Amino acid sequence: MLILGVDPGYATIGCGIVDYKSARFKVVDYRPVLTSAGTPFPERLRIIYEEMDFIIKKYRPESIAIEKVFFNTNSKTAIDVSQARGVIILAAAQNGLSVNEYTPLQVKQSVVGYGQADKNQVMEMTRIILNLSDIPKPDDVADALALAICHAHNSGSGLDPANLKIRRGI
Repeated sequence: MLILGVDPGYATIGCGIVDYKSARFKVVDYRPVLTSAGTPFPERLRIIYEEMDFIIKKYRPESIAIEKVFFNTNSKTAIDVSQARGVIILAAAQNGLSVNEYTPLQVKQSVVGYGQADKNQVMEMTRIILNLSDIPKPDDVADALALAICHAHNSGSGLDPANLKIRRGI
């Protein structure tokens, strides 16, 4: 299963594409999508949409894993990130992808095995799971790869039907 993980934002959007087969991960690509602070916000949204559409068309992932946005302090930032997240989801939907949303707690639990893990623990486990020599930079890209790992672990992809029956208690 080819999975596109996305850490949404409007200045830096983390993107990571992983292939998950037979409980093994292979990194296909990872990169940030960047927009400049001086660019009018509607133009930034257009850039994000077009870049995400390009990535989706280039790699043809089967699904997208995107972080659920949660802010408790700056509502302006939350609204802007939510708008960027909306155009990312639109690009996915227009390309026929299933969109899967995960909270930071779910990602931590899936990647580290502990929902209260700190950011460094998640990034290091992401590096180990994906057999990378270094933690991808910027952090948003590492977060996107962690989202892809989370989706692989939660989707049941890569498991044979016998394992699914055991897991479901059938």
